[in-house]
Amino acid sequence: MTQDREPLQQSEASKRSDARIAFSVAGVAFLMLGLSFAAVPLYDMFCRVTGFGGTPRVALTAPDHLGERTLTVRFDSNVGPGLNWSFEPEVASMRLRTGQTATVFYKVTNRSDRETLGIATYNVAPDAFGPWFNKISCFCFTEQTLGPGESMDMPVVFFLDPELEKAETMRRMESVTLSYTFMAVKTKTAQLPAPAVKANIPPL
Repeated sequence: MTQDREPLQQSEASKRSDARIAFSVAGVAFLMLGLSFAAVPLYDMFCRVTGFGGTPRVALTAPDHLGERTLTVRFDSNVGPGLNWSFEPEVASMRLRTGQTATVFYKVTNRSDRETLGIATYNVAPDAFGPWFNKISCFCFTEQTLGPGESMDMPVVFFLDPELEKAETMRRMESVTLSYTFMAVKTKTAQLPAPAVKANIPPL
């Protein structure tokens, strides 16, 4: 009898072991799935805090002093496939002193005959400018809804951190390009509108 029970006990133990392995694998799969969904917003947050990959940093206030250098800031605009909008900055470029706050407006127009939605992403080039290009206010990552033929002026408030003058990598940099790309949005979600800010554009 004892010999008959041993194979049975071993079989039950093997089944329990297989069940634990199956549950463990399923748990890891769900964890990886959850991390994959979290990766995009976490990566975006990391880039905005550190300036990694040419992502402008987000600042709450302007610097309390001006730097010595004056650089050229160029503005670029793009529209992704499936979005029938025109999109362009009001000026192609400006000269800006480090530490000086400036505002530039981008104008977007819905050229289609129906209401459409879009959302903008951004970056700066060269990438090395990412940690030093600071945005105080911007329309990026906020859904914009435009009716047929409707236009909208959207502000970007920013400054170049005067601390860049201490960075060896910035010594030979004379210009930076701020680039936005509007992409189509299929489903509308509730979001707060981008804040309206008065223009404060320095002379070219």
